Amino acid sequence: MNLSQKSQYYISLEEEYGAHNYEPLPVVLSKGKGAEVWDVEGKHYYDFLSAYSAVNQGHCHPKIVEALTEQANILCLTSRAFYNDCLGPYEKIMNDIFGYDKLLPMNSGTEAVETALKLSRKWAYQVKGVEENEAIIVTCNNNFHGRTISIISFSNDDNAKKEYGPYTPGFEVIDYNDSEALKKILEVKGKNIAAFLVEPIQGEAGVIVPDDEYLKVCYDLCKQHNVLFVADEIQTGIARTGKMLCCEHTNVRPDIVILGKALSGGVLPVSAVLCDDEIMMTISPSQHGSTFGGFPLACKVATAAMKVVLEENLAERAEILGKMFRDEMSKIKSPFIKLIRGKGLLNAVEVQPHNGKSAWDVCIEMAKNGLLAKPTHKHIIRFAPPLVITEEQLKEGIEIIKKSIRTLE
Repeated sequence: MNLSQKSQYYISLEEEYGAHNYEPLPVVLSKGKGAEVWDVEGKHYYDFLSAYSAVNQGHCHPKIVEALTEQANILCLTSRAFYNDCLGPYEKIMNDIFGYDKLLPMNSGTEAVETALKLSRKWAYQVKGVEENEAIIVTCNNNFHGRTISIISFSNDDNAKKEYGPYTPGFEVIDYNDSEALKKILEVKGKNIAAFLVEPIQGEAGVIVPDDEYLKVCYDLCKQHNVLFVADEIQTGIARTGKMLCCEHTNVRPDIVILGKALSGGVLPVSAVLCDDEIMMTISPSQHGSTFGGFPLACKVATAAMKVVLEENLAERAEILGKMFRDEMSKIKSPFIKLIRGKGLLNAVEVQPHNGKSAWDVCIEMAKNGLLAKPTHKHIIRFAPPLVITEEQLKEGIEIIKKSIRTLE
């Protein structure tokens, strides 16, 4: 892309003074509203990434921003050394929506995953009766649950894992979308297995949608072996796939649900772990926590964000518009397109190299034409616009995708 002097200035600052742990598209954003963003030159784009599904409610939703600014003028942080008048009401509304006994508030998605891992082990020792330090947590190949040492210990992405060892023990990794693999490991090691941690759809892996019955079969297997079924719904939850939780598509009620990203509408880092008393109450005071977890500002923002999801019927919108997106994309006959898949407004296109061009080149061309998306694993483009996107905007976005692909053919 031909960058303006202004854009290049901001990019050069990051390159000189910031860590090089990301490879962004060369676009410098400065403003957002709904499904639209603008760069420092004022150029308009449709956002088809939504900060990896953190902005389901759209950029700068007025009701969420109002909750933020109103609370920011009253009280921002108390720590959990004291009660505050925002956390309890937030916990109750989450109970009303999802139906779990308890919520444990955290900040980042990674922290919420770590919390779920700790809860699973506590439950295994206190309730299931696993011998101390013998608990196993089963995870899946090609997972993405975060970037802490413990979490990358069960990653098979060499780029994320290499040279960070020694790794945390206590994890077993099986193939995704393979209930037989889960059945086998449960039969062999079930007495020591605390939990099965799974993404209902593997987002970072390229929006890998499992077979229709996969989650239900795995859930039933976990019940047979007294093992917790833990769903990482950080990216798939909060209406993204056409339901409040992706697991609802197969009538599965996870023992532990992990939420983040859109829990705050992209306004603040807010995450949470939901489960019932038998699991949550295994943790006692001083055994786990976070200075900012459940702070007043976050609670007000998350409460407002959840109300927006319900009031604007975003799950239903995601279901309808997602089908429209896949239907329209399937009509594109191009040597670039190998496969289209997804659920709700979480979708991906597998790109075959053509004319020396790759998924990265397609994304650069789309950016030139006013639409932002990003490749994952070099050959897959994830398309996940804010759920508030209008039908007209979605159609305009699809036309930009078509135009960009045709240009590179």
